[in-house]
Amino acid sequence: MPVLNESRNLPHVMSNLPKDCELVLVDGHSVDDTVEVAKALRPDLVFVMQNRTGKGNALACGFEACSGDVIVMLDADGSNAPAEIPRFVDALVAGADFAKGSRFVDGGGSSDLTWLRSTGNRALSGIVNMVYRERFSDLCYGYMAFWRDVLPSFRLSAETPGGGRQWGDGFEIETLLNVRASLASLNVVEVPSFEHARMYGVSNLRAASDGLRVLRTITRERLVRPERSRRPSAGDLVEEPFPSTDGVHLDQAILLLED
Repeated sequence: MPVLNESRNLPHVMSNLPKDCELVLVDGHSVDDTVEVAKALRPDLVFVMQNRTGKGNALACGFEACSGDVIVMLDADGSNAPAEIPRFVDALVAGADFAKGSRFVDGGGSSDLTWLRSTGNRALSGIVNMVYRERFSDLCYGYMAFWRDVLPSFRLSAETPGGGRQWGDGFEIETLLNVRASLASLNVVEVPSFEHARMYGVSNLRAASDGLRVLRTITRERLVRPERSRRPSAGDLVEEPFPSTDGVHLDQAILLLED
Protein backbone atom coordinates (compact mmCIF):
# COMPACT_ATOMS: atom_id res chain seq x y z
CA MET A 1 0.00 0.00 0.00
CA PRO A 2 1.68 3.23 -1.15
CA VAL A 3 0.80 6.27 0.97
CA LEU A 4 1.40 10.00 0.73
CA ASN A 5 -0.35 12.23 3.26
CA GLU A 6 -3.22 9.78 3.78
CA SER A 7 -3.58 10.04 7.58
CA ARG A 8 -7.31 10.81 7.44
CA ASN A 9 -8.05 7.92 5.07
CA LEU A 10 -6.04 5.22 6.83
CA PRO A 11 -8.42 4.51 9.76
CA HIS A 12 -11.17 3.56 7.32
CA VAL A 13 -8.99 1.63 4.89
CA MET A 14 -6.86 -0.23 7.40
CA SER A 15 -9.78 -1.22 9.63
CA ASN A 16 -11.20 -3.19 6.71
CA LEU A 17 -7.99 -5.02 5.76
CA PRO A 18 -7.68 -8.75 6.51
CA LYS A 19 -5.98 -9.14 9.89
CA ASP A 20 -4.11 -12.30 8.94
CA CYS A 21 -2.25 -10.78 5.96
CA GLU A 22 1.09 -9.01 5.85
CA LEU A 23 0.72 -5.26 5.34
CA VAL A 24 3.62 -3.54 3.58
CA LEU A 25 3.16 0.21 3.81
CA VAL A 26 5.38 2.38 1.59
CA ASP A 27 5.57 6.04 2.52
CA GLY A 28 6.31 8.70 -0.08
CA HIS A 29 7.79 11.15 2.46
CA SER A 30 4.47 12.27 3.94
CA VAL A 31 4.44 15.58 5.78
CA ASP A 32 1.42 14.76 7.92
CA ASP A 33 1.14 12.02 10.56
CA THR A 34 0.44 9.22 8.07
CA VAL A 35 3.22 6.99 9.37
CA GLU A 36 2.31 7.43 13.04
CA VAL A 37 -1.38 6.73 12.35
CA ALA A 38 -0.55 3.62 10.32
CA LYS A 39 1.78 2.18 12.97
CA ALA A 40 -0.80 2.83 15.70
CA LEU A 41 -3.46 1.00 13.70
CA ARG A 42 -1.22 -1.92 12.68
CA PRO A 43 1.87 -2.24 14.88
CA ASP A 44 2.82 -5.36 12.93
CA LEU A 45 3.03 -3.64 9.55
CA VAL A 46 6.19 -3.71 7.44
CA PHE A 47 7.26 -0.08 6.93
CA VAL A 48 9.23 1.02 3.86
CA MET A 49 10.32 4.52 2.85
CA GLN A 50 10.41 4.87 -0.92
CA ASN A 51 13.77 5.92 -2.35
CA ARG A 52 12.66 8.04 -5.31
CA THR A 53 9.29 9.66 -6.06
CA GLY A 54 6.06 8.53 -7.67
CA LYS A 55 3.56 5.71 -7.25
CA GLY A 56 5.50 3.32 -9.46
CA ASN A 57 8.65 3.63 -7.39
CA ALA A 58 6.65 3.21 -4.18
CA LEU A 59 5.20 -0.03 -5.50
CA ALA A 60 8.60 -1.32 -6.63
CA CYS A 61 9.98 -0.68 -3.14
CA GLY A 62 6.98 -2.39 -1.57
CA PHE A 63 7.17 -5.44 -3.81
CA GLU A 64 10.74 -6.07 -2.71
CA ALA A 65 9.67 -6.09 0.93
CA CYS A 66 6.78 -8.54 0.47
CA SER A 67 7.27 -12.04 1.83
CA GLY A 68 3.92 -13.69 1.04
CA ASP A 69 3.03 -15.87 -1.94
CA VAL A 70 0.44 -13.37 -3.20
CA ILE A 71 0.98 -9.62 -3.62
CA VAL A 72 -2.05 -7.31 -3.71
CA MET A 73 -1.74 -3.64 -4.75
CA LEU A 74 -4.20 -1.42 -2.86
CA ASP A 75 -4.59 2.36 -2.83
CA ALA A 76 -4.81 4.09 0.56
CA ASP A 77 -7.34 6.79 -0.38
CA GLY A 78 -10.45 4.65 0.11
CA SER A 79 -11.09 4.12 -3.59
CA ASN A 80 -10.31 0.37 -3.47
CA ALA A 81 -12.51 -1.74 -1.21
CA PRO A 82 -10.45 -4.20 0.87
CA ALA A 83 -13.51 -6.48 0.87
CA GLU A 84 -12.76 -7.27 -2.78
CA ILE A 85 -9.36 -8.82 -2.02
CA PRO A 86 -10.78 -12.38 -1.91
CA ARG A 87 -11.94 -11.96 -5.54
CA PHE A 88 -8.39 -11.36 -6.67
CA VAL A 89 -6.97 -14.18 -4.56
CA ASP A 90 -9.65 -16.58 -5.83
CA ALA A 91 -8.73 -15.71 -9.43
CA LEU A 92 -5.09 -16.52 -8.73
CA VAL A 93 -5.90 -19.77 -6.95
CA ALA A 94 -8.10 -20.72 -9.92
CA GLY A 95 -5.09 -20.51 -12.25
CA ALA A 96 -4.34 -16.87 -13.07
CA ASP A 97 -0.81 -15.50 -12.81
CA PHE A 98 -1.99 -11.90 -12.69
CA ALA A 99 -5.43 -10.60 -11.63
CA LYS A 100 -6.29 -7.04 -12.67
CA GLY A 101 -9.30 -5.12 -11.48
CA SER A 102 -11.75 -3.75 -14.02
CA ARG A 103 -14.44 -1.13 -13.59
CA PHE A 104 -15.92 -1.94 -16.99
CA VAL A 105 -16.93 -5.60 -16.66
CA ASP A 106 -20.13 -6.97 -15.12
CA GLY A 107 -20.00 -6.36 -11.39
CA GLY A 108 -17.55 -3.47 -11.67
CA GLY A 109 -18.12 0.27 -11.70
CA SER A 110 -16.97 3.64 -10.42
CA SER A 111 -18.31 6.66 -8.58
CA ASP A 112 -15.14 8.59 -9.27
CA LEU A 113 -14.42 8.40 -13.02
CA THR A 114 -14.92 11.63 -14.95
CA TRP A 115 -16.01 11.57 -18.58
CA LEU A 116 -12.52 12.60 -19.67
CA ARG A 117 -10.75 9.89 -17.68
CA SER A 118 -13.23 7.23 -18.74
CA THR A 119 -12.97 8.13 -22.42
CA GLY A 120 -9.18 8.30 -22.29
CA ASN A 121 -8.94 4.98 -20.46
CA ARG A 122 -11.14 3.23 -23.01
CA ALA A 123 -9.15 4.71 -25.88
CA LEU A 124 -5.82 3.66 -24.38
CA SER A 125 -7.19 0.20 -23.59
CA GLY A 126 -8.21 -0.11 -27.24
CA ILE A 127 -4.69 0.79 -28.38
CA VAL A 128 -3.12 -1.82 -26.08
CA ASN A 129 -5.59 -4.45 -27.24
CA MET A 130 -4.75 -3.74 -30.86
CA VAL A 131 -0.97 -3.55 -30.41
CA TYR A 132 -0.58 -6.44 -27.96
CA ARG A 133 -3.52 -8.58 -29.09
CA GLU A 134 -5.23 -8.46 -25.71
CA ARG A 135 -8.80 -7.98 -24.49
CA PHE A 136 -8.27 -5.64 -21.56
CA SER A 137 -11.34 -3.60 -20.62
CA ASP A 138 -9.59 -1.35 -18.08
CA LEU A 139 -5.96 -0.33 -18.54
CA CYS A 140 -5.48 2.45 -15.99
CA TYR A 141 -6.67 0.95 -12.72
CA GLY A 142 -4.36 0.17 -9.85
CA TYR A 143 -6.19 -2.61 -8.00
CA MET A 144 -4.18 -5.71 -8.96
CA ALA A 145 -2.81 -8.95 -7.51
CA PHE A 146 -0.26 -11.50 -8.66
CA TRP A 147 1.80 -14.42 -7.47
CA ARG A 148 5.09 -13.29 -5.98
CA ASP A 149 7.04 -15.67 -8.23
CA VAL A 150 6.00 -13.71 -11.37
CA LEU A 151 7.50 -10.47 -10.01
CA PRO A 152 10.64 -10.80 -12.20
CA SER A 153 8.35 -10.60 -15.27
CA PHE A 154 7.75 -6.92 -14.53
CA ARG A 155 11.48 -6.05 -14.44
CA LEU A 156 11.07 -3.29 -11.86
CA SER A 157 13.90 -1.91 -9.80
CA ALA A 158 13.96 -0.09 -6.49
CA GLU A 159 17.67 0.67 -6.87
CA THR A 160 18.73 4.27 -7.37
CA PRO A 161 21.52 4.54 -9.96
CA GLY A 162 22.26 8.24 -10.19
CA GLY A 163 19.38 8.96 -7.83
CA GLY A 164 17.12 10.21 -10.63
CA ARG A 165 13.56 9.30 -11.52
CA GLN A 166 13.22 6.21 -13.70
CA TRP A 167 10.68 5.13 -16.29
CA GLY A 168 7.73 3.50 -14.55
CA ASP A 169 8.07 5.56 -11.37
CA GLY A 170 4.84 7.49 -12.06
CA PHE A 171 1.19 6.67 -12.66
CA GLU A 172 2.13 4.82 -15.83
CA ILE A 173 2.96 1.88 -13.56
CA GLU A 174 -0.46 0.22 -14.06
CA THR A 175 -0.01 0.22 -17.83
CA LEU A 176 3.59 -0.96 -17.50
CA LEU A 177 2.51 -3.95 -15.39
CA ASN A 178 -0.30 -4.86 -17.79
CA VAL A 179 1.89 -4.63 -20.88
CA ARG A 180 4.81 -6.54 -19.38
CA ALA A 181 2.43 -9.22 -18.11
CA SER A 182 1.23 -9.58 -21.69
CA LEU A 183 4.74 -9.68 -23.14
CA ALA A 184 5.73 -12.33 -20.59
CA SER A 185 2.69 -14.43 -21.64
CA LEU A 186 1.29 -14.46 -18.13
CA ASN A 187 -2.25 -15.75 -17.64
CA VAL A 188 -4.07 -12.45 -17.02
CA VAL A 189 -7.64 -12.45 -15.64
CA GLU A 190 -9.83 -9.39 -15.11
CA VAL A 191 -11.73 -9.16 -11.83
CA PRO A 192 -14.80 -6.91 -11.41
CA SER A 193 -14.08 -4.04 -9.04
CA PHE A 194 -15.98 -0.95 -7.92
CA GLU A 195 -13.95 2.23 -7.54
CA HIS A 196 -15.12 4.61 -4.83
CA ALA A 197 -14.37 8.32 -4.69
CA ARG A 198 -11.33 9.39 -2.68
CA MET A 199 -12.43 10.04 0.90
CA TYR A 200 -10.12 12.90 1.91
CA GLY A 201 -7.38 14.90 0.22
CA VAL A 202 -6.62 15.58 -3.42
CA SER A 203 -5.37 13.07 -5.97
CA ASN A 204 -1.94 13.57 -7.55
CA LEU A 205 -3.22 12.12 -10.84
CA ARG A 206 -3.18 14.52 -13.81
CA ALA A 207 -5.39 13.18 -16.62
CA ALA A 208 -3.66 14.88 -19.56
CA SER A 209 0.02 14.57 -18.63
CA ASP A 210 -0.34 11.10 -17.11
CA GLY A 211 -2.36 10.01 -20.14
CA LEU A 212 0.56 10.98 -22.36
CA ARG A 213 2.93 8.97 -20.17
CA VAL A 214 0.62 5.97 -20.56
CA LEU A 215 0.60 6.39 -24.34
CA ARG A 216 4.36 6.68 -24.33
CA THR A 217 4.62 3.52 -22.23
CA ILE A 218 2.54 1.58 -24.74
CA THR A 219 4.76 2.75 -27.60
CA ARG A 220 8.05 2.39 -25.76
CA GLU A 221 7.44 -1.16 -24.59
CA ARG A 222 6.43 -2.25 -28.09
CA LEU A 223 9.49 -0.71 -29.73
CA VAL A 224 11.92 -2.13 -27.20
CA ARG A 225 10.36 -5.59 -26.88
CA PRO A 226 8.27 -6.29 -29.99
CA GLU A 227 7.88 -10.04 -29.36
CA ARG A 228 6.37 -11.98 -26.52
CA SER A 229 8.96 -13.60 -24.32
CA ARG A 230 9.26 -16.39 -21.82
CA ARG A 231 8.60 -15.63 -18.18
CA PRO A 232 11.85 -14.23 -16.69
CA SER A 233 13.40 -16.09 -13.79
CA ALA A 234 14.64 -14.57 -10.57
CA GLY A 235 18.20 -14.58 -11.92
CA ASP A 236 17.43 -12.48 -15.00
CA LEU A 237 18.49 -8.86 -15.30
CA VAL A 238 15.91 -6.49 -13.85
CA GLU A 239 16.18 -3.78 -16.47
CA GLU A 240 18.23 -3.04 -19.52
CA PRO A 241 19.03 0.28 -21.21
CA PHE A 242 16.84 1.43 -24.05
CA PRO A 243 18.45 1.17 -27.48
CA SER A 244 18.86 3.74 -30.22
CA THR A 245 17.30 3.34 -33.63
CA ASP A 246 18.97 4.69 -36.79
CA GLY A 247 21.03 7.11 -34.81
CA VAL A 248 18.00 8.57 -33.02
CA HIS A 249 17.59 7.82 -29.32
CA LEU A 250 14.38 6.00 -28.55
CA ASP A 251 13.13 8.81 -26.30
CA GLN A 252 13.40 11.21 -29.28
CA ALA A 253 11.61 8.79 -31.56
CA ILE A 254 8.69 8.47 -29.16
CA LEU A 255 8.47 12.21 -28.67
CA LEU A 256 8.17 12.56 -32.42
CA LEU A 257 5.34 10.03 -32.40
CA GLU A 258 3.60 11.97 -29.64
CA ASP A 259 3.94 15.26 -31.54
